[in-house]
Amino acid sequence: MGDLFSGGHIVVILLVFLLLFGGKKIPELMRGLGRGIREFKDAKDNVAREIEDHVNEDKKTNQTTTAATTTKSVPSDSSVHN
Repeated sequence: MGDLFSGGHIVVILLVFLLLFGGKKIPELMRGLGRGIREFKDAKDNVAREIEDHVNEDKKTNQTTTAATTTKSVPSDSSVHN
């Protein structure tokens, strides 16, 4: 069957793309594509940062709860020592 995207196929695809959109529209399309990719990466990073913040917040809450339960002192009963 051969390679789907051999050198000749890529040249034909580029020529068709150039004919359809023209030389002036291609830079605008690429700029828009770049902006879209950048926005997607920013959104992905924001979601990852929020998840990490929530996980860290949960860890701090659990550590605080554990520390509070282990530091409680047991009152001594003075009547036992008589």
